Amino acid sequence: MTIQTARLVMRPYQDEDFEFLCSLFSDPEVVRFVGNGQTRSKDGAMEFLYWVYRSYKTNPKLGLRVLVRKDDGKLIGHAGLVPQTVNGFEELEIGYWIAREHWGQGYATEAASALKEYGSRQLGRKRFVSLIQPANTASRKVAERIGMELEKEIVLAGRTIYVYSNAKGK
Repeated sequence: MTIQTARLVMRPYQDEDFEFLCSLFSDPEVVRFVGNGQTRSKDGAMEFLYWVYRSYKTNPKLGLRVLVRKDDGKLIGHAGLVPQTVNGFEELEIGYWIAREHWGQGYATEAASALKEYGSRQLGRKRFVSLIQPANTASRKVAERIGMELEKEIVLAGRTIYVYSNAKGK
């Protein structure tokens, strides 16, 4: 599955993208609100890439996609629709990471909006969530810009997480 927006192409990860993925995982500011908030080694990045590849095999219409800027082909982050279990319920998360040098340019909102539309139109889904740590105000604003609201607070892997959703299936 490939999705295009005005400025971006969202395409599946390829082996050639590994160094870019390593650059995301090695930046403490990029991973500050991801998982345990720790950077990962190349081995850790490779494990993550294999997880992404396995997700494609499970459902080729879902999973994280590399964000490629159309005007120059530069890799700027990744985003995707990722299955999650939240309090025993299967959910579809709109997730996004942007490389630090591209923060504040609207790419996360553009990608998240396109993923919500794709999930609605192509997959027939009405409900989406974003799992966001409370201090991650930038990601919270992205979720709000695409019509999500704070639904509840949960504890996931020992961390407090806000669940944003379009609870009414907007």
